Amino acid sequence: MIDDDDQFQRIESIPRSPLGEIFTDVVGSPYYVAPEVLRKLYGPECDVWSAGVIIYILLSGVPPFWDETEQGIFEQVLKGDLDFVSEPWPSISGDAKDLVRRMLLRDPKKRLTAHEVLCHPWVKANGVAPDKPLDSAVLSRLNHFSAMNRLKKIAIRVIAESLSEEEIAGLKEMFKMIDTDNSGQITLEELKRGLERVGANLKDSEISGLMQAADVDNSGTIEYGEFVAAMLHLNKVQKEDHLFAAFSYFDKDGSGYITQDELQQACEKFGLSDIRLEDIMHEVDQDNDGRIDYSEFVAMMQDTGFGRR
Repeated sequence: MIDDDDQFQRIESIPRSPLGEIFTDVVGSPYYVAPEVLRKLYGPECDVWSAGVIIYILLSGVPPFWDETEQGIFEQVLKGDLDFVSEPWPSISGDAKDLVRRMLLRDPKKRLTAHEVLCHPWVKANGVAPDKPLDSAVLSRLNHFSAMNRLKKIAIRVIAESLSEEEIAGLKEMFKMIDTDNSGQITLEELKRGLERVGANLKDSEISGLMQAADVDNSGTIEYGEFVAAMLHLNKVQKEDHLFAAFSYFDKDGSGYITQDELQQACEKFGLSDIRLEDIMHEVDQDNDGRIDYSEFVAMMQDTGFGRR
């Protein structure tokens, strides 16, 4: 696992270009590297690109360009489109989107300079960037996660724990923003305050429901691992290699099936005791043979309307 501090050290290690000097070495973390760095001809403009990537992650919780492989990430950096449509972008101000878009122009000559970034209206608004969209992203994803059955929640947790820090870029910042006392756990009160910051008009009972949904082990708080699982973007959950690894976690004997006993073992490992295993098996076991095969497991994981409790 790569620590966030290490990521930023790697970003900072990108050579600065004194007096317009041009560099030709490919350096930097793949998520943050600028197109001209990949073309091996770059100057100080690449730092603005990297900063734009960081702002995009802090605003949305996911990198602007991503793929399962480093080569795939590089291809997205060179050719991929920016997504300003998916949640939480509709709730983010036009100024914020304008800043990110202009910091992530592929032509370094057209990209904003560092000075222009500092003078941008979104940065200068009352001296503080006005958007707090991470909390709205939390609300959207918690609502989705709350509808899942326990098998799907555990499977996502298994996938989340296998990912590197770079693959869950932004989620640590999300967690820290809500975990205001830095305890490593989000309490009900912290979740309530976080949602209030974005004007979420929810009843206490609704907030408690979201809390219980993410608190899979019923400890009374949301731990970092539980938070990452609840926030994990579906584009990572639905990847074939992640799905197979999660299925294999449950299929202890390698039979190609998840039995009720194996499901119970997984629940016990995660401290879950109040689970109606029969209901989960009946829901996911589409051919009613008393066990869950890989295709049934994948159907549950890939269908956003499936695997609801």
